[in-house]
Amino acid sequence: MLKRSFLLTFCLLICGGLQAQETDAKETRTKSQKMPAWVTSLSEHMELHGYAQAGYTWKHQEDVHSNSFDLKRVLFWAKANVTDRWSFLFMHDFSSVVQEFYTDYRFLRKKELNVRFGQFKNSLSMQNPLSPTKLELIDCYSQAVVYLTGCGSDPLNGVQYGRDLGIMLYGDVLKNKLHYELAVMNGSGINRKDNNKHKDVIGKLEYRPKPNFRIVTTGQLGKGHALETSAYCPDIAKGEDYRRDRWSVGAEWKARSEGIDYWKNRTAQVQAEVLGGRDGRNHSIGAYVTASLPVFREMDAIASADYFNYNTDLGLKQMNLVLGVQYWFYKTCRVQIQYTNANPAKQAHYGYLQTQVQVAF
Repeated sequence: MLKRSFLLTFCLLICGGLQAQETDAKETRTKSQKMPAWVTSLSEHMELHGYAQAGYTWKHQEDVHSNSFDLKRVLFWAKANVTDRWSFLFMHDFSSVVQEFYTDYRFLRKKELNVRFGQFKNSLSMQNPLSPTKLELIDCYSQAVVYLTGCGSDPLNGVQYGRDLGIMLYGDVLKNKLHYELAVMNGSGINRKDNNKHKDVIGKLEYRPKPNFRIVTTGQLGKGHALETSAYCPDIAKGEDYRRDRWSVGAEWKARSEGIDYWKNRTAQVQAEVLGGRDGRNHSIGAYVTASLPVFREMDAIASADYFNYNTDLGLKQMNLVLGVQYWFYKTCRVQIQYTNANPAKQAHYGYLQTQVQVAF
């Protein structure tokens, strides 16, 4: 019953957001003049955003077929701008749990030094900090990113949605050509206290030699606390503290950098990254390359190759190839169709067709 109420509220917010965007500017100014002063002040300091992603999946593996409609995400977040330097953000996933809650403060007039405290996405990889609404694939992140950042698929760490509790310093220097992030985090994931005495240190450097090209490297040093046993790391016992390190190097290129949006003014782009990790004595490594190309009006063609070896000693590797299209029917709203051919080394090959509708405001 509570979830239904959340979903109803979210739908009403979406409708209200779309209607507000279509309102004539003159009419909006007239209405704002009639509003009480405290309402006008609140609207100037508050931002409301949200999105929902739902679709259909058909899967086949040898002679076995399955299909299902699915609701992937329904998120809503509110941001309060207390001053031009100080803000708060709260994000909730109606189909899951509270995702983020943190405060940001900018120390200097420009963007050289900022601090973030609370629960937020960790900086590991190029993909993890990005919203699913801005990623090309319906599955969102590559296999390596999902495993290494704590988004899922790692039984030792559990599903942590790529987020954690901690504090981070970040900023842009050298005329905004170099972006840095340095965080100290629990390492145990969202909505929970640290489950060992060790903290994780996560760093990121992003160099932008040109506005349409960036090179990114990230790293993590820390220790995990095994929540369960894992076939990927059979020598780590449940309840054991183990070494948990990660790294990544990647780059992104866009055909142009100015005037880009996700509806009328898109551009060709390519993103590639190599990632690796260590859990105890077990090593993993992976890489992906994803490209999108506008082909007709609001339609893009999507292609991706994604490789990951969960344990280089055991040969637990898999290659995924993805082809698809997406159609942007309104600003950040789109329809996607994609087919994935999955080739695990020690299991039967399988494939799945996905469709997804995304509504965002």
